[in-house]
Amino acid sequence: MLRKLYLMNINRLLLVCSLLLAGCVSTESDEDLREVTILYTNDEHGWMEGMKSGQSAASLFDVWEKKEGYSPDGPFLILSGGDNWTGPAISTWTQGKSMIEVMNAMQYDASAVGNHEFDFGLDVFKARAEEADFPYLSANTRWRRNGETPTDIGILPYSITMVNDLRIGIIGLTTRETPIATHPAHVRDLEFIALERAVRQTLPEVEAAGTDLVVIIAHVCVDPLTQLIRATADLNIALMGAGHCNELIAENIEDTVLLGGGYHYEAYAKATFTVNKETKEIVKRKFSTQENRFDTENAGISALIARWASQTQALLAEPLAYSNRALGRYSKALQQLIIDSWLLADPTADVAITNAGGIRIDLPKGPIDLGTIVALMPFDNSILALELDAQSIRTALDSGHEPVVAGLEKRRGQWVFTNNGEPLDESRSYRVLVNSFMYAGGDGYWPLSKGDPDAFDTGINYRQPFQDWLEAQGSSEQNPLRL
Repeated sequence: MLRKLYLMNINRLLLVCSLLLAGCVSTESDEDLREVTILYTNDEHGWMEGMKSGQSAASLFDVWEKKEGYSPDGPFLILSGGDNWTGPAISTWTQGKSMIEVMNAMQYDASAVGNHEFDFGLDVFKARAEEADFPYLSANTRWRRNGETPTDIGILPYSITMVNDLRIGIIGLTTRETPIATHPAHVRDLEFIALERAVRQTLPEVEAAGTDLVVIIAHVCVDPLTQLIRATADLNIALMGAGHCNELIAENIEDTVLLGGGYHYEAYAKATFTVNKETKEIVKRKFSTQENRFDTENAGISALIARWASQTQALLAEPLAYSNRALGRYSKALQQLIIDSWLLADPTADVAITNAGGIRIDLPKGPIDLGTIVALMPFDNSILALELDAQSIRTALDSGHEPVVAGLEKRRGQWVFTNNGEPLDESRSYRVLVNSFMYAGGDGYWPLSKGDPDAFDTGINYRQPFQDWLEAQGSSEQNPLRL
């Protein structure tokens, strides 16, 4: 009996000691814990006004302030997965200058370099990077001539920032599809090395700076980024943020949080990490996606957008046409109207080809102004005239991504002329109109320059013939286009 009582007392003493010890450990650990919340967007594409009411940059920032509790001195990082500015006229017409001002006002901490950051050439990118209050990051973008990161035009491999007493390393990555997903001539001096190679080369330097947490922001789709997470599971990367494919996602893979913020400010993703400052261990991680749905807007950002809208409207409000119905950007009707206008503008041409990816928004019902057309076809692409033989035309059409064609159509697997059904004549050449993005090899249209190395650049923007056609119809609200 005495032995039993003795053992019971010993067990109680051990229990009390263990509870006291746990309390001591917990108290000490709590003192070392730091929290940081990452708010993540990507593929903003200049949609500061929002594609829909209540989804502007100003309303999103209001969500962050009122719902997330964001403040500049709080435990927050605001990050972008790239493709910041090519889109509606309010951004495209200024070559991204207006969007940089908005992102500065939203207090972004870093952005990955997206393929569309190069749409207006390296000089324009450099100017935008200099105007930004945040760095543009891409560890896998290198000068072709020497393999070095092009810091001289404003691209850094990584940055390090302090948030809530944590040193956070941010590494950037860019899609390797960039040479065919922007104007190839703009990036001919750059190369985009393998993602894993770039991460493994860059991480030691980031860690040597005494970082407590390392994250990656990447203009890379979810599937290849998931592969990268698995391939670098040994590197203790806390987060990888996606871009390029406009995906909205928040999940945990191999102890790495994967985020995608959707697109056009319609949504965002977030992740909160609780980190032990002493051990650098992540004690807790939470992640989610959120829609941009708010009835109010941040007044300062709203005023900034209104100022740019007023300037853009003054330049681009010229009325061109009035439509009785909307046409979707992927609709055959809209695509054919656009490419047919090229042949109308140049009756000497036999064939005209553009890429579907160069058409970026729906043609709306109602009034159509110059700003609408700039948003519809926002790129700085000119129309080139080529002399091509039959085989070069067929190869280009079969190799390129989503060709939109005038003058030819495919019947029973064969390209024939639309007006008479006759096949291409192997014994002669044809005058073919294409855009400069395609001629440089964009979207897989590499056979074009091979078929005619001496193409003539007309200097006419690829949107101009469609703009001219719309104006020539003399439409109005009383006499709308009947599309």
